[in-house]
Amino acid sequence: MTPITEVEGRRLALSNLDKVLHPASGTTKGELLHYYATVGPVILPHLRDRPVSFLRYPDGPEGQLFFTKNPPPGTPAWVKTTPVPRSDAPRARQVVVQDLATLMWAANLVVEFHTPQWRADAPAVADRLVLDLDPGPPATVVECCRVALHLRERLAEDGLTAFPKTSGSKGLHLLVPVEPTPSETVSAYARRLAVAAEAELPRLVVHRMAKALRPGKVFVDHSQNAAAKTTATPYTLRARPLPSVSAPVTWDEVAETARSGAPERLALLMDAIGPRLEEYGELLAPLFDPAVAGPVP
Repeated sequence: MTPITEVEGRRLALSNLDKVLHPASGTTKGELLHYYATVGPVILPHLRDRPVSFLRYPDGPEGQLFFTKNPPPGTPAWVKTTPVPRSDAPRARQVVVQDLATLMWAANLVVEFHTPQWRADAPAVADRLVLDLDPGPPATVVECCRVALHLRERLAEDGLTAFPKTSGSKGLHLLVPVEPTPSETVSAYARRLAVAAEAELPRLVVHRMAKALRPGKVFVDHSQNAAAKTTATPYTLRARPLPSVSAPVTWDEVAETARSGAPERLALLMDAIGPRLEEYGELLAPLFDPAVAGPVP
């Protein structure tokens, strides 16, 4: 029998709680759901009012993975959706995760959460800039940290403040709060940053996606600032053999990883997030402070 639980007055059927979803650690779906219930207070502000795309992995990372923007079949009537501008579907709608009940409903589908850099009430007007630092083997997150430190200083020269988080996979993300700005303007600025970083660090950085250019270098992916693109939401679990999380980190941790050459320092798993929140609090809280956002040059 499928267990029924009540979350904020909503009845949810939670299925297959003993199913192993992250085989390298034996992490079950029940443990995944407990994680999201625990981090609800910090992940919800990053999800709220943003149309969510789901990368579903119901049978774990070795099973079928599929990306969906449309509300899944069987979405309850109480789950809120919002219209989104899409050239392929003029009347498209996507889920917005506004509360803990919706978060737990979505988590029960076994998903990664991905969100754009804009809010539903202002499509294609970004309030965040993101730079996705993706290492080409044999480069690792260590090289990403070295590039991140360079970009931090470059952004500061333009009056902008960057906040790092792990991608939950191989690399690092830099999130930058900006005054509301058309996505195309933010995209153009992000591309200029990537091109300049390659010019200044030619042995370390590449700004183009071509695989032939990337071995041993860090691809500074600026494209996720386009209005149609999304990025892994802070605190989302990733579809990996271990329950890795796209987790905020401190600049001290970034600098120490760059110095030590030890990529494992930033391999943050689900069980580490609770203790980190107790130690550091919500490292990305400044993203929600309008006073921290700067104008895009």
